[in-house]
Amino acid sequence: MFDVGRIRADFPILHEAINGHPLAYLDNAASYQHPRTVIEAISRYYEHDHANVHRGVHTLSHRATEAQERGREAARRLLNARSVREIVFTRGTTEAINLVAATLGQSLRPGDEILISHMEHHSNIVPWQLVCERSSARLVVVPINDRGEILLDEYHRLLSERTRLVAMAHVSNALGTVNPVAAIVAAARQRNIPVLLDGAQAVAHQRVDVRALDCDFYAFSGHKMCGPTGIGVLYGREEWLQRLPPYQGGGDMILSVSFSGTVYNELPYRFEAGTPHVAGAVGLGAAIEYLEAVGLERIEHYEAGLLAYATEAIGAVSGVRIIGQAAHKAGVVSFTVDGIHPHDLGTVLDHQGVAIRTGHHCAMPVMERFGLAGTARASFAFYNTTAEIDRLVAALAVARRMLQP
Repeated sequence: MFDVGRIRADFPILHEAINGHPLAYLDNAASYQHPRTVIEAISRYYEHDHANVHRGVHTLSHRATEAQERGREAARRLLNARSVREIVFTRGTTEAINLVAATLGQSLRPGDEILISHMEHHSNIVPWQLVCERSSARLVVVPINDRGEILLDEYHRLLSERTRLVAMAHVSNALGTVNPVAAIVAAARQRNIPVLLDGAQAVAHQRVDVRALDCDFYAFSGHKMCGPTGIGVLYGREEWLQRLPPYQGGGDMILSVSFSGTVYNELPYRFEAGTPHVAGAVGLGAAIEYLEAVGLERIEHYEAGLLAYATEAIGAVSGVRIIGQAAHKAGVVSFTVDGIHPHDLGTVLDHQGVAIRTGHHCAMPVMERFGLAGTARASFAFYNTTAEIDRLVAALAVARRMLQP
């Protein structure tokens, strides 16, 4: 049995009252809430273990270093990476993608191509645009259909001898589409083209195995999986990380420095210049341990039930149009309501204690594809309930009475 009541007891913020109503937090695609174990792990670090890492011989520095590296090992275990040498700490998915763009991008030449999809988050569009502007490479976009699914035939057609990298979302933040990433990677592998997967919306919702996927890079953010903000991970296949130049210069990414030259540190530290977000790594490790204790397979199964319930309940509301109805989806329902601007809708729902996201969700090309300025988006986590979805539906009825002509 999946005891959601027991799980909810682990999350202090879920017991907040908003505008006089119990909080129904349905904005998990933007950021997860934190279990008490994560909050306590970060607090314990600051109270007992804080110091700078890798540089001190004193006890606190050793403790801080060990705490950070436990977080790295937890991330390696989560992704089933071969070694912690393949786990680079970043500020989040955005910086992880920018790291690959800034380093791999140095080898691009005019006429080379980067292949992405029409459903990408801005963080997996803009870095490649910047790289293409500097190198005169081309950004090639795989189209999607009316259900919000990648057109695989077009993907295969667009792969070519000019393709230097494929960068795709594992799960769409705006539509909830779970992309066929195994097939995407396999097709690129046949041509020896590296693949980067944006896993920000995947790692908290399903088991991810980078070795089984056979991808070259995988990026995710701590705050989208019960961890703190400002910390994330870039998994990079070791052969690729060895080939890439440093991302930033400074402390801890070096072995020795002189005015005649610098010897860079070993992996993964070569890509981690400066004092790292140690508390973030500690919190990330605690978040991963929490998710593992709940069970990612159990989470995926429970959230599939929530998605099915929400899709039916929201879709039954008069005037609602659900955007993105892929055959394989994660816990996201993006929708519009006739005659009501999404921002107005979100404001009315907030007054009833229901938190959703409204706008373009940092995926403006997706909105353009469907002829919209934005949508309302309800996104679910394993601590949500069908009762909260019922509250969302009831709040939509209130909004319709207030705002529809």
